[in-house]
Order: sequence, then C-alpha cells, then structure tokens
Amino acid sequence: MTRVTVPVAYMPLVDAAPLIVAQEMGFADAEGIALDLIAAPSWSSVRDMLAFGRVDAAHMLSPVPIAMAMGLGGVATALSALSVLSVNGNVIGVGKPLEEKLRANGFEFDFADPVKAARALAEVRDRPIIFGVPFPFSMHVELLRYWSAATDLGPDGIVIRTVPPPLMANALAAGDVDAFCVGEPWGSVAVEQGSGALLLPGASIWSFAPEKVLAVRTAWAETEPDLTGRLMRAVWRAGRWLADPNARLAAATLLSRKSYLNVSSELIDRALSGDLVVSSRGEQRSVDGFLLFHEGAANFPWRSQAKWIGQHLADHHRPGDTPSIDAIAKVYRTDLYRMHMEGTGCDLPGASEKVEGAILHATAVASAAGSLTLLPNRFFDARVFDFPVK
Repeated sequence: MTRVTVPVAYMPLVDAAPLIVAQEMGFADAEGIALDLIAAPSWSSVRDMLAFGRVDAAHMLSPVPIAMAMGLGGVATALSALSVLSVNGNVIGVGKPLEEKLRANGFEFDFADPVKAARALAEVRDRPIIFGVPFPFSMHVELLRYWSAATDLGPDGIVIRTVPPPLMANALAAGDVDAFCVGEPWGSVAVEQGSGALLLPGASIWSFAPEKVLAVRTAWAETEPDLTGRLMRAVWRAGRWLADPNARLAAATLLSRKSYLNVSSELIDRALSGDLVVSSRGEQRSVDGFLLFHEGAANFPWRSQAKWIGQHLADHHRPGDTPSIDAIAKVYRTDLYRMHMEGTGCDLPGASEKVEGAILHATAVASAAGSLTLLPNRFFDARVFDFPVK
C-alpha cells in the first residue's frame, strides 16, 4: 500500500480528537496514510483552506457544507460531508455581569433546563443579549436561535457576534460579548479564568446535534476514491477508540499537547467525561452524552440532519425563498459512507433519514448487522421534524 500524506485543517477543539487520534494512535498509518494536521486561527480560515485547495480535508462545522451549497458565505466550492466527527459538545455560558444578575435574582446554575434558563435571562436583561459564536454558519448559531425563538428570550432577544473559539474567554472578559456558545475546552477556559459561568450544554436543546463533520471537496472525493475511503476508515476507528472510557486519560493527555490544544489535560477530560465545572465557585454538573464520537451511529451523515440545518438556514437567510432542501441535503454523503465503510464492522443504518426529534429513548433500528441502537434525538420543546423523503 502506497503511503500518502493528506493535509487536513482543524480548529483547536476537543471535538477535533478523531483526526488527532487517527494520526497519533496509528489508525491513519494502518490505512497507509499520514495526516498533516494544520491548526487554523478561525473557521473562515478552515473553510477557505479546504475550498481553495490548501488542504484536502477538514474538521468542519456541520452547517458549512450546506450553507455553501445554498450559496451562503461567498465561497462556492462544492463540499461533501463524508461523516460526522462529533455529536454535541457545545456549552452556553454567560459573562460575570450576567452571572451576578442571575444569582442576585435567585437563579441556580443547574445546567439542565433551557426553559428556566431562558426565563431567568429574560428577567435580568435590559437589552438584547450579545452572544459570541465561532462562525455565522454553525450549530452554535442554530441552537441559540432555536432556543431563543421558543422561549421567553424571543427571536429578537439575542444578537450574534463572531469570535474565534480560542478568543472567546478574552472577548467575554473584555465585555465584547455578554454570553457565548462555544465548543470545549473554551467554555471551561472562561470558567477557569473567572470571566464567566456555564449556563447550559448544547445537548439540552437538541440531544443529538451533529456538531462537526469530516469535509472534503466534492471533486477530490470523486477523483480520489481510494484516499477518501482510507481517510474515512481511519477517522471512524479513531472515534470508536475515543468512545472507550479507558481511553480518556490517554486522549486528554494527547490533546493537551502544545502542538494541538495547548491547555491542561484536566480541562479536556471535563469534555470527554461530561463532568463539567460550571462556575468559579466550583459548582460541578454531569451531562450524559455531552460529547459523542461513536455511539448511536454518531458518525453516520444523516440526511435528515442536513435537512434540518438547511431548512433553518433558509428560514433565516432566505425568507420567502424555498431552496431544494432535498438537493442540498445530498452534501451529507450517505452514499460514500455506505460504500467506504463496508467491511469495517461499522453497523450501517437501513435508512439514510430519520424523524428528527422523535427518538425519546435508546431504540433498536434496522441495520446491516442488526445490532444498531440509536440514541435519543429529542428537542427541548418536544417538536418533531419529519421531512418527506424524495
């Protein structure tokens, strides 16, 4: 097998772990490839590096390939989401001024109830709350908009401002933003620096939200099918390794290196375990399924998830315009996933779509090996999204 180097862009986040682990733990080597991992300063840099050929693959925000297919953001290169790298993993937090107002009003940081948290914020605000997010087309934005529109915050109760993840704690401390939604470890960094407190996990809004995807240029996937398959299998095996609780210590130590996230392994372990410190007072909260890399067919690029994202992007950015959601959803490449993952031991779902919001308990479903159990995908307001299959 000829060894090939694949340049890959990523942001320094815990959910970049499958790519880092694939390279460092030998999963890439077993597929005859080496991943040249290139840290980027911002999500726009990751997008542009991939779109313009600086790299061949990327750790990518799940809405970005969909937004690009819709003509949003000014970059038109066709991208394909080969697989989902991670599910959940975001935190919503507030800066010190809001934290103090909430505490003075009797709010307890229980890290659990989106409705109660929104009501508490609405009671203490004197203007729309400025939320820092990593990128305009991101699950962070979609979760915030969905949450605010369905609660006392209201659709006009928040303002979105873009801040790169590693700069989020500094922006909060400087008062540039009032609150944030960001991936770990950067929410925990804000807590450790004393600039904020964690209010909610993203999973409390949508319990199975696709957060990052493995993205490539569509043309590259078509002209390099062998490399595409090798890359997908290496990353999938890394995600499976990360799902083993016995791997947590090694994973946290690896990710903490200066060449990757450059933060303490203890902060990284909080995200991997779901045991988070939510304030400078040392309050601790545990979240089941806080960040998933493998369980419940987490890596499968469900087209129903792509449709949910596409519909919400259209509602906000193209009101009155009805794009072809079915065509847009095809950037989530279930076809390539089925082709390249066959024979790996990956149990493939029998369908490529599901009803988002309808799975309330762990549920066995039809699959290639007959042993696949899907995890709950509920929304906090109990809505169900059933997109017609076409």
